[in-house]
Amino acid sequence: MSEKFDVVALGELLVDFTANGRSPQGNPLFEANPGGAPCNVLAMLKKLGRSCAFVGKVGDDLFGRQLRTVAEEAGIDLTYLTADPAAHTTLAFVQTFPNGDRDFSFYRDPGADMLLTEAEVPEAAISQCRIFHFGSLSMTHPGVRAATKKAVSLAKAGGALVSFDPNLRPPLWASLEEAREQIDWGLGQCDVLKIADNELEFMTGQKDFDLGAAILRRRYPNIRLLCVTAGAEGSYSYCGEVRVFVPAFRLGGVIETTGAGDTFCACVLDFVLKNGLKDLTAEDLTAMLRFANAAAYLVTTRKGAIRSMPEKQQVLDLLRKIA
Repeated sequence: MSEKFDVVALGELLVDFTANGRSPQGNPLFEANPGGAPCNVLAMLKKLGRSCAFVGKVGDDLFGRQLRTVAEEAGIDLTYLTADPAAHTTLAFVQTFPNGDRDFSFYRDPGADMLLTEAEVPEAAISQCRIFHFGSLSMTHPGVRAATKKAVSLAKAGGALVSFDPNLRPPLWASLEEAREQIDWGLGQCDVLKIADNELEFMTGQKDFDLGAAILRRRYPNIRLLCVTAGAEGSYSYCGEVRVFVPAFRLGGVIETTGAGDTFCACVLDFVLKNGLKDLTAEDLTAMLRFANAAAYLVTTRKGAIRSMPEKQQVLDLLRKIA
């Protein structure tokens, strides 16, 4: 009998190379930070005391071994992480601009994560989990797309809640039309949606968050909890008739924003595991967003993601400090 995990996530586990100054010769230096959105989410959930498993593939190479070691240190169950001897681990080079925006250059054609197959999807673990989480990067190519769709079907059949984060990365898609089509499928499957402001505009054409959220909720009535992250502005949550906005924490010291959205998403899923999705009040959603915003702020004051997730007590201490 497979262990019943709180959250199982499927998708990419990769190395984010983030800028870290220049060498004495003037060459740019990059720090190899373990990352990948679904595994970032699990790393924060482990900090919150949740049992988690990751489904994915890395290369049987230096970076794949580094990622396995780091994810194991984070306490994530890696029973379903496979190593492909014929493919390299996916790499991402991240450039952060002064305004906080980021530009990504991916080395992933192919990358091991996109070679996950349907046969490698663990049926028992996904069928028995409480929440299954995925993003759109496991939808970019036919093979891993089929694996993702199988996993979603297993989770729904087993009664799990389904969580989706579009995590749009245009360079990884053959076309934006294909990206929109696959994200549309993901939106039609999930109970819990975490979506960034640019992704909301991409899928609805709306810059106004309330109008965009209304379009999504009308188009995808399956979405029971919708959260929109708006960077330095803050975050919004919509559930039933309740709509809440909580401003971001602007306390200075921000280094880079990699992993902030994933940290936020993990906090939302932890809230759902504790409270469910029925009869949530404005007070409930406000508390959820305050905690998620605080955790996301803390991760922006550190480099990288998996190894930068804050402890639960650090988040609570920050909330007490600014109360």
